[in-house]
Amino acid sequence: MTQIRKLLTGTALATAALFAQGAFAQTEAPSAAPTLAPGAAPSQAPAAAGVAQPAPAPQNLTAPTSTDPLVQKREANAQASAEYRSAKKSANTEYKDAKKQAKSQYKSQVKDAKINRKADRQANDSEMKDQMSGQSAQQQGAVQQSGTSQP
Repeated sequence: MTQIRKLLTGTALATAALFAQGAFAQTEAPSAAPTLAPGAAPSQAPAAAGVAQPAPAPQNLTAPTSTDPLVQKREANAQASAEYRSAKKSANTEYKDAKKQAKSQYKSQVKDAKINRKADRQANDSEMKDQMSGQSAQQQGAVQQSGTSQP
């Protein structure tokens, strides 16, 4: 397995090196002076010696696709794994966001439930106190009525 990997890596590096040399050879033109067309402007003439020319625009160099099925499979696997990693990362981010939202919603529900429970307790306590004071008033009234009716 490692021999195949070394062979594939070596082949890919050699291909990239050859391609880079070919692309570099294409960008370097022979030093023959170009001739001006009859209607060409003098500003298009090559620069004089000692005057720096602007750097050529960068080219997007891409390696030619290999016809080797193992290389194609490796590239397809690399692309698929990159897509999987990005999908997994976005799904994980969405999950974390949903989890945070659910947690905050749960916390607010618990807080509201505590407030409602406290209010219910206070209402029950005040109702019970009112009932107790009403019963004691009735008992006192009954005692007063019974105390006045008996000499």
